[in-house]
Amino acid sequence: MPGHPERPDRLRAIEKVLEADIFDELERKVAPEADPASFELAHPKGYLDRIHSLIPESGLAQIDADTSASPKSWQAVRRAVGGALAGVDDVFEGRADNVFCAVRPPGHHAEKTTAMGFCLVNTVAVAARYAQEKHGAERVAIIDFDVHHGNGTQDIFYEDETVLFASTHQMPLYPGTGALGETGVGNIFNAPLRSGDGGDAFKAAMRDRVLPAVDNFRPDFILISAGFDAHYRDPLAGLELTADDFDWATGKLMELAQKHAGNRLVSLLEGGYDLQGLAESAAAHVNRLMRG
Repeated sequence: MPGHPERPDRLRAIEKVLEADIFDELERKVAPEADPASFELAHPKGYLDRIHSLIPESGLAQIDADTSASPKSWQAVRRAVGGALAGVDDVFEGRADNVFCAVRPPGHHAEKTTAMGFCLVNTVAVAARYAQEKHGAERVAIIDFDVHHGNGTQDIFYEDETVLFASTHQMPLYPGTGALGETGVGNIFNAPLRSGDGGDAFKAAMRDRVLPAVDNFRPDFILISAGFDAHYRDPLAGLELTADDFDWATGKLMELAQKHAGNRLVSLLEGGYDLQGLAESAAAHVNRLMRG
């Protein structure tokens, strides 16, 4: 949709910044298309059939106020999930310690039976279930630092003690979830921030709530919902983070992956809608992952 913030230029901006010399050793792979049956790891078949039926043959189909589908949306979702599952395979089968999946559309707002917030299928949730079902992961931690709360991921795992979900996000802000009192079965750890908060508040939320929760959980696999729309340039929110803050958070999560999960960490792109802020933040994130 012309003018829509969730646009192909987002991936182009990331591809361009990763052309810098410091990324010469970065191994790049084309994401395969996932079998749509894998989506049933996180969503009921009836929901998936309904969403698939809404994909238009031409033009755009409006799914909700800010979520639309085009003729290739299902293919894009298959590619996004395929990239995530390939990343899971790579870290569990020893081909990589960590993987960053530059994929779109994002997924973390997609609830079990509701598409919303630019999201049709919850990619990170499918990846978590896949790690459990194929690779025997017993405790998966999902850390979401997108500026918008990952309501869909929380919804899918709200009563599942084998998956920890921890989130920093601006509140109040879309989608309106993510309060401290939303704790699931002791596996949900929200750390809401206020508009105008910057790196100090973000680091405090990570140090005081998110990182201790992950450490105590002792995950054998870590997933990151890497939204970069908490960057100060982003037009959709009001946090004041910089690329250095994402670099710091990435390093801290890598330390926990090394301590508990044999370094196994897969990061999936979620939001980030100012192209410069997105590119700077993704570059810092990937550079930190590469430095190990």
